[in-house]
Amino acid sequence: MQTVLKGKTSEVTINTNGPVIIIGECINPTRRKKLVSTLQKGNFEYVLELAENQIKAGAYVLDVNVGFPGVDDVKLLPETVLAIKGKFDIPLCLDSPNPKAIEAALKAAGGKCLINSVNGEEKSLNALLHIAKEYGAALIGLTMDENGITGDPEKRLAIAEKILERAVKAGIKEEDVIIDPLAMAVSSDSKACIVTLETIRLVHQQLGLNITMGASNISFGLPGREDLNSSFISLAIFNGLTCPIANPEKITASVRASDLILGRDDFAVRFVEYFQGRM
Repeated sequence: MQTVLKGKTSEVTINTNGPVIIIGECINPTRRKKLVSTLQKGNFEYVLELAENQIKAGAYVLDVNVGFPGVDDVKLLPETVLAIKGKFDIPLCLDSPNPKAIEAALKAAGGKCLINSVNGEEKSLNALLHIAKEYGAALIGLTMDENGITGDPEKRLAIAEKILERAVKAGIKEEDVIIDPLAMAVSSDSKACIVTLETIRLVHQQLGLNITMGASNISFGLPGREDLNSSFISLAIFNGLTCPIANPEKITASVRASDLILGRDDFAVRFVEYFQGRM
């Protein structure tokens, strides 16, 4: 299964057979006070710095989130998109809970974007599926619904199936649905990672779709986060993860190593190029 995203002239293919495509997570005001303060002033220099650093570190798609208290994201999200688009030709993942902001950003972005995200709730499906269809966007489906987040992988699979079915019914291509199995903090639930990994395996085997997730979510509140995240990302890739949302400066080495081990990097070319580029 191949999901194709597009910038102005660039094109990125996310393939269930790999290699893994990293979606850069860093343009997000959460825990980034400098990003909040600069965005409030309409200054996009820091956004562009974050974009450039992520691209250099191995991101092929950039997640763009401008959510913070009091923000007018219908105005700010497309403005941020235009700033990024003016300097970098890279596909974007538009990240907002506000359908109006998503639509405004899609109008500004052009190309083919990824919407982050829809879930199994009727309200979410009704609000976003027609927008994705109208603008030819791909979308991320979170495996949660009106009942919240279940700890049963089979139920998460059922929600993924519902999202896929409804998306296809709305006229969206099957390959343009990417599933997020929900990575939760292992510090609060020792079974959280097992549930996520099993959900990944089920979605990969039974639906054959591309799979994303917030790769660092599992390590919140714990020491040695990078080591924990690296171990988890490798296990997730083995089970079917194809396009994690992560900080490429911290996760690209593990991704390249996993691709090499899984036979997705002939003669270790991408692995060697990555490490040579860091010297």
